[in-house]
Amino acid sequence: MTDALKRTVLSAAHEAVGARMVEFAGYAMPVQYRDGVLKEHLWTRARAGAFDVSHMGPAFLRLNERSGDGDGDHRSIAAVIEPLISGDVASLKPGQIRYTLLLGEDGGILDDLMIARPLRESGQGMLYIVVNAGTKEADFALIEAAATGKATLARADDRALIAVQGPDAAAVVSDIFPEAAELVFMSHRRIDHVGESCVVARSGYTGEDGYEILARAPAGVELWDRLLKDERVKPIGLGARDSLRLEAGLPLNGHDIDPTVSPIEAGLGFAVAKPRLKAGAVRGAARIARELGGALARRRVGLRVREGAPAREGAEIADPSGAVIGRVTSGGYAPSLSAPIAMGYVPPELAAAGSPLSVIVRGKAQAAEVATMPFVPHRYVRAV
Repeated sequence: MTDALKRTVLSAAHEAVGARMVEFAGYAMPVQYRDGVLKEHLWTRARAGAFDVSHMGPAFLRLNERSGDGDGDHRSIAAVIEPLISGDVASLKPGQIRYTLLLGEDGGILDDLMIARPLRESGQGMLYIVVNAGTKEADFALIEAAATGKATLARADDRALIAVQGPDAAAVVSDIFPEAAELVFMSHRRIDHVGESCVVARSGYTGEDGYEILARAPAGVELWDRLLKDERVKPIGLGARDSLRLEAGLPLNGHDIDPTVSPIEAGLGFAVAKPRLKAGAVRGAARIARELGGALARRRVGLRVREGAPAREGAEIADPSGAVIGRVTSGGYAPSLSAPIAMGYVPPELAAAGSPLSVIVRGKAQAAEVATMPFVPHRYVRAV
């Protein structure tokens, strides 16, 4: 492990409990702890896992001048970010979070991200943004350029960002932050903890119910230590985080989505605001509209591998005649299903659930078929 790698505020805590550290997005990160990936994955599905995701890119985008009209200030800050993304931020209600896509000029996906409107009146005219670790420098540069003279981006990636995921997550987090029980999926609020104002969001990337909590370093370290003293919680590394999100059918930036892939190809059309698209106010609007109309060359699908070893990223996908028609973008063993699964891109005519295909692993064709995603049902707690 090179000394040049960045460390999160929780790195010492990981090393103290025997985590195996690896390089990820320029950071030294725990890939697994002593129990190993399989047990960590199954523990998260059954109880609650704590994940250090401090390498991600949390930030706050604030208007330089606020009018004092909360709704008006929100519309103004939304107008700063919306030209870069696929979604509708202006319609966010106080406390609401939206998953959206940062797009290139041609409609390709530069990153997927979360954008949230503060709940408190004093926070209007500000957005809480979380981008991916591997693209955060480019993302922040793009946002700062768009904000010039209108708003200021304040990075918060020197803080602890902790995800707590699993069936026991709500009970665990509510014991520490009682107000967190009032949140539903894709909502957030500021809650004080040990004298520090923390951002608590009911969200995550495992398919399980859970929270992501942003806290400054001292409070974040205290929070991590307190979580691990709870018998319902175990620390979970990047290995299980990846297998959990794969079972949940969630795309990984830089693998399942990248600047060559459009929202429609990726199956993320729900993240495109249709009124903005119709008005031509979304980057790559012409391409996205054509693809929505049927002019689509490929589509992201799930695959159940029926025989043989797991098909990893880069493995070829073949049609029943043996012709190569795509590649796997994510793949591995699904502990919850005791079976190998994958995601990849295939022509639309072969994208229907049940379509027979094969994956080429070590030069051998293995039977596979298109599967409905998510592979494991999501367990988010939504508003009634």
